[in-house]
Amino acid sequence: MRMGEPLDPRVPWVRVLHDLDEARAIGTAGPKLRALRRVAERLGDTLRDGPRVVSVRTIPIGTAIYPTKYGFRGAVPLPVPYIVLTHRCLLVQVLADGELKNVLFNPTDYELAKETPFFKKLIARYGERASKIIGKHFGTVEEQLGALGIATGDIDLVAFDHFHIQDLRNLFARFPNAHLLAPRVEWDDWDDLHPLQRAFFIEDGKRGVPEGRVVLFDADLRIGDGCVLLRTPGHTTGNQTLFAHAESGVFGCSENGVSADNWSPYESRIPGLRGHAQHHEIEVVMNLNTPDCGTDQYTSMIVERAIVDRVPDAPAFVQMFPSSETTPSALAPGIRPSMVFGERKSGTLQTARAATRRSAASATVSAGSAS
Repeated sequence: MRMGEPLDPRVPWVRVLHDLDEARAIGTAGPKLRALRRVAERLGDTLRDGPRVVSVRTIPIGTAIYPTKYGFRGAVPLPVPYIVLTHRCLLVQVLADGELKNVLFNPTDYELAKETPFFKKLIARYGERASKIIGKHFGTVEEQLGALGIATGDIDLVAFDHFHIQDLRNLFARFPNAHLLAPRVEWDDWDDLHPLQRAFFIEDGKRGVPEGRVVLFDADLRIGDGCVLLRTPGHTTGNQTLFAHAESGVFGCSENGVSADNWSPYESRIPGLRGHAQHHEIEVVMNLNTPDCGTDQYTSMIVERAIVDRVPDAPAFVQMFPSSETTPSALAPGIRPSMVFGERKSGTLQTARAATRRSAASATVSAGSAS
């Protein structure tokens, strides 16, 4: 792993990663795809040969309906206008320079996300009562962290795979000691949105956010032992994917796809996906709601496939965990993912309560030895 300098003095344990730099600099799409695939395979090997992250836990946030034509790029021939997505956050604990760090990936505020223009129009169309039936809230990230024994003040770092549906104006009130990792290109896009971007961005969602807590960057990053954050542009200009070496192997998390089937369409039982992939001679099917750059997104999904491990119990599929995953529902008859991840769980969660118990046990042992 070709690590460079610390990203920023505010987060000196986050290091710039240079493994993909030369491949990214290739100007033509085909050679760039081949070069990125090769180097991504090597990076995946390096990750799985190295240390694991300390722990991973999934925090479910809520469900929402989403156009089928977006989630599967128009490949599904069924007259089913919407699928149901379950959106989730990941808590990843890593060791960085020997210290435990708590990283939150996609801690979306479910209620504020309803102000996203696309969803706001859906609620206006179907009514607030219908939206409560369609969308289910599983509780705030803060509440669920507390149930795990993690204080909100213990969160060191926050990142999002992209800024669709995000309102960040209360982020640092929610996580008072955290810094936000924000890709500069998408952060700047947010100031003056293109018409193709507007439907899924909350226009004022970053207004007034304290700049001293935001770490802007244009790089791939290592964010602790066994964990990297890589640029995977296409779904949005600053799209990024979290990769972690966990007990089941290396997995990734992004919204480039909305099911395991998107990354393995030739194995899919979702109507239309296999035939679509065969007809177009493509390896992945993109989640394409704001087509900033489809070529880049396709390449990014190939990078994701190249890095991660196969699913242990379903080796036809790769361990790409959709941050918003298609969930079987009566609202979408006939559209059932070939497999559902549901959650990611690895390692022993390190909490203040657990540390207290370990200290007490150590003191007891010491006292017994002294007597």
